[in-house]
Amino acid sequence: MANRRLCCLLFGVQVLAAVAGARWPQDFLRLPSEGTRWAVLLAGSNGYYNYRHQADVCHSYQIMKKGGLKDDNIIVFMYDDIASSPDNPRPGVIINHPAGADVYAGVPKDYTGADVNVNNFLAVLLGNRSALTGGGSGKVVASGPSDHVFVYYSDHGGPGVLGMPSDEYLYAKDLVQALKTKHAAGGYRSLAFYLEACESGSIFEGLLPDDIGVYATTAANAEESSWGTYCPGDADGQAPPPEFDTCLGDLYSVAWMEDSDAPRDRRAESLEQQYEVVKDRTSANGTYSAGSSSHAMQYGDLRLGAAESLYQFMGTDPANDDDDKQPLLHPTPTSSKSVNQRDADLVHFWQRYRRSAEGTPQKAEARARLLQVLSRRARVDSSVELIGALLFGAEEGARVLGAVRPAGQPLADDWDCLKSVVRAYERHCGPLAQYGMKHVRSLANICNAGVGEEAMAKVTSQACAADRIVASS
Repeated sequence: MANRRLCCLLFGVQVLAAVAGARWPQDFLRLPSEGTRWAVLLAGSNGYYNYRHQADVCHSYQIMKKGGLKDDNIIVFMYDDIASSPDNPRPGVIINHPAGADVYAGVPKDYTGADVNVNNFLAVLLGNRSALTGGGSGKVVASGPSDHVFVYYSDHGGPGVLGMPSDEYLYAKDLVQALKTKHAAGGYRSLAFYLEACESGSIFEGLLPDDIGVYATTAANAEESSWGTYCPGDADGQAPPPEFDTCLGDLYSVAWMEDSDAPRDRRAESLEQQYEVVKDRTSANGTYSAGSSSHAMQYGDLRLGAAESLYQFMGTDPANDDDDKQPLLHPTPTSSKSVNQRDADLVHFWQRYRRSAEGTPQKAEARARLLQVLSRRARVDSSVELIGALLFGAEEGARVLGAVRPAGQPLADDWDCLKSVVRAYERHCGPLAQYGMKHVRSLANICNAGVGEEAMAKVTSQACAADRIVASS
């Protein structure tokens, strides 16, 4: 009898330890708890050349749906211009793998077109219906203290910023503040945030606390690009079907989704274990080979990552339930030719030019579009370089603009200054857009050096007036 009471006591302690997030015994996954699963899935780009972001989000919806989440609890943001695009070789269909099935079918159109914006995303995350604008579905994350929230965001990014179709930016400080507000309001028991973007680590670096129940992973660290995959010209089996002239997915994103699709009970794999699988694939099996890989990162409450299973956020396909199965860290394919996210649009435009018949209007149009994109990139680069030289002198300007803060420090000291400096630049020089977002670190460094909006406005006006003269000569 005494032994039985001791066993019961030990079991009770074990359960309490798991609920508290303790790792006893080692790698013990938290038992399923009561509460509703919620998912927010957002693709922040538009244009057929950005096919992969909406393909990623559609695929993620299929995972959540198959896992048992109800449509009332899955909120999808996507511009929704890909399936019906005249450039789509399979009208009404979106795929996320060269041999993949349609992932577009059944996806709810909660927020599309102009409704995919920063205001609506933060309103949905915070459960604030009154703050919504436009004509979306009105669905928000109306979660409570027992619920589990999964957020997946796939788009272009830059240091401290994430993109939206309207060329507005979601700033790291505002996103993290929304997560803090959601936590303070008792809006979840645990929240997992998966982020696909260039320099995505900068969104959480030095900003995301480890005590608000948020576990975040990112496609890249704070200084590097993330990568498109299943792109034209890739190796056999990894290239899209020949009729496609664009990348089908993003490397980090397809890594976590194809791992989640694996035939096993998701109760048997923790968030941290999935992160290790994804990190290996995005690093080219740990080689971090130049030009095709990035450092997937994790932030926030790492204990939550070790304790919570995928099941808590994604559910599980009943056909795969098997309590005897263990986590299967299965080998995953590695693309031989991943494409820098910022260059994936060039792949599309080049393919269109290459495939057009000589002497046709289509060839001339494709050439003009490609040259237009390249010219715009050159003007953005030269204008930012000139701004640094005007503010600090050529040599010191290059040093200030190129500075990278040590790991653990946020990008900016004053985020309001950064917003004002970005506004000043775009007012005089035009949108940074998906390529120019890489220069936000330089603009943050200008703020960190004590330059304000008034001085920045004067200098950007001079720099971009000079740049326009050079461009037209």
